[in-house]
Amino acid sequence: MSDAQRLLYLRIALIVVGLTFIFGIYPLGIVWPSGWTWGHGHSHYLMMIVGVYATLGVFLLTASRNPDAHKSLIWFTIWSSVVHAAIMGVQSFSDAGEHGHLIGDVPALILIAIVLAALMPRRKQA
Repeated sequence: MSDAQRLLYLRIALIVVGLTFIFGIYPLGIVWPSGWTWGHGHSHYLMMIVGVYATLGVFLLTASRNPDAHKSLIWFTIWSSVVHAAIMGVQSFSDAGEHGHLIGDVPALILIAIVLAALMPRRKQA
């Protein structure tokens, strides 16, 4: 893949992920709570996570205009998604009521991390 193609696909991925973080987390939590929320209706978790991810989504949309200038934000999104998925994965295994996350938000965060990492610009060789 050429650098120009990689940049185009990265910009598209940042827009898709950003819009999903802004507009998708809440509906997913309402429609599929066993895969996207913790506590299933008796927790304030959903609104807290919606606020955090919507804010990140706005910044990812900004980063889509010039990904090279926002590498640290993109790498934060990648690594925080991996860490968040790992923690949720472990917690999902230990709580039978949370197994839905293993086919919901855990793989979604891993997918986001993989896609963004694969599309990040490659270092130039000296």
